[in-house]
This record gives sequence, C-alpha cells and structure tokens, in this order.
Amino acid sequence: MAVPERILAVLLAGGQSRRYGSHKALAEVGGIPMIDRGLATLDRVCPAAVIIANEPQAYERTGRLIRPDTRPGTGVLGGILSALDWALEEDLEGALVLACDMPFVPAALLAELVRRAEPEGVSIAESDGPRGLEPLCAVYGVGCLPHIAQALDRGERAVVSFFADVPVRLLDRAAVAKFGSPERMFFNLNHPDERTRAEEFARVSEEDFGS
Repeated sequence: MAVPERILAVLLAGGQSRRYGSHKALAEVGGIPMIDRGLATLDRVCPAAVIIANEPQAYERTGRLIRPDTRPGTGVLGGILSALDWALEEDLEGALVLACDMPFVPAALLAELVRRAEPEGVSIAESDGPRGLEPLCAVYGVGCLPHIAQALDRGERAVVSFFADVPVRLLDRAAVAKFGSPERMFFNLNHPDERTRAEEFARVSEEDFGS
C-alpha cells in the first residue's frame, strides 16, 4: 500500500478552458478560487501539491511548482503522463491527480485512494458518471507510464484507454458514498452556466472545505 510521502499530489489546471471562456481554475466558488480549493485539499493528503498547466504564468501567484505538459496537445491523458513523469523524476511511486474544476472532492476520499494505491496500477473511485468512474480523482502508479505513452503513440486520448493493461483498484460506489454525496463530490464545473449549481453545492456545507 502507498503512503502519502511516496505520492506526488498534482492539480491538473489544463490549458485555455475554451468551454469556460477564461481560466476556470481562477473562478471562485463560494468565494474561493477553484485552484486554491484543489491545492488546499491535496495538501491535506500529500505534501506540497504541484500544478500541471499549459499556461503556467496564470497560476504563479499560488507560489507552487508548475510545469506544462511534457507532450503538449495530448489532453487530459497527457496531463496524467506529465504528472507521472514528474513523480518518477522525484523517485516517487505515483501521482494523486485531481482536476482543478472539481471543487468539492473531500481530502478523506483522496486519502483512501492513496492508501489503496500501488506503483503498478490505478486507484480510482467508482461513480455514476459517463465512464462509471472518476479518472481525474485517482492515483496513478509510475508503472502506468509506459502504457500511457503507448496509448498516446496510438493516437488515443481517452483516459481509460490503457486501463486494460494495468491493475485497477476500484473504490466501489457504496464505499465512495461514505465520504459524501457523489453528485456533489464529483461535480465538474465546465461552463459558466454551471456556476449557479456550484454555488448551491458550496452553500450546502463549507465545513468540509479541504477536509
């Protein structure tokens, strides 16, 4: 089982946020920029969270270490590859990956995913989302690196495109629900029109911000 000190916590801040119209990581939810929410949550699980962003200058005010994708133009899967390249460089076992536009994921859920993680595979939460799981709320072991690289070489961009090649430890829906409402935890803010829903979730309870 993994320990937090052997895992790199990575916030994926992406690129141009075309659907949102601006740097959505800087958008406030409940009066707190989403990038600050994500970093605070990750910090409670693993030491000194870092950022993967293709426009790093937008996030310099966080004071965090920031790197662009090692293989630009490869989407989210390329972001995960970049996170694992960084983890390998630091001689760590894997990367805890969280999307910046998921502002309500609790640290306790991430900690459980880290606890279950192994260097050769994926530790991931099951959900009612389109894929049936949450690939941007997961831990990827450095052993996934060659399989992700091969998927990208084939022109694949789907995050799950390499899952058949590695062990996948799934935290099932019943276990996930013990950490809160999946609808709220896995809410993804992609468009300004979704801000109203985000603010509603933020008002439900801010007691677990970063918890």
